[in-house]
Amino acid sequence: MKELDPLLHSQLRLAVMSILMNVEEADFVYLREKTGSTAGNLSVQLDKLSSAGYIALEKGFAGKKPRTTCRVTDYGRTAFERYVQDLRQLLNL
Repeated sequence: MKELDPLLHSQLRLAVMSILMNVEEADFVYLREKTGSTAGNLSVQLDKLSSAGYIALEKGFAGKKPRTTCRVTDYGRTAFERYVQDLRQLLNL
């Protein structure tokens, strides 16, 4: 049996990737609101996805406030699509 990608099998990381697959980019506040996550937990999970090359993070400022923008990379898009395909095979869909 094929093993599912453990990086994407986490509920919060999967939620983040699912959101990012459907938008060009999303900022940290939007992702936190959509996932219902705490800022600290979301930050840790974004770092994991970024370190794996699944997402790209861009840090900057909106006025005087820090702003982190996230987008899925081509590598991340391929990994997500493979995860969904593997999950469908596991469920015999």
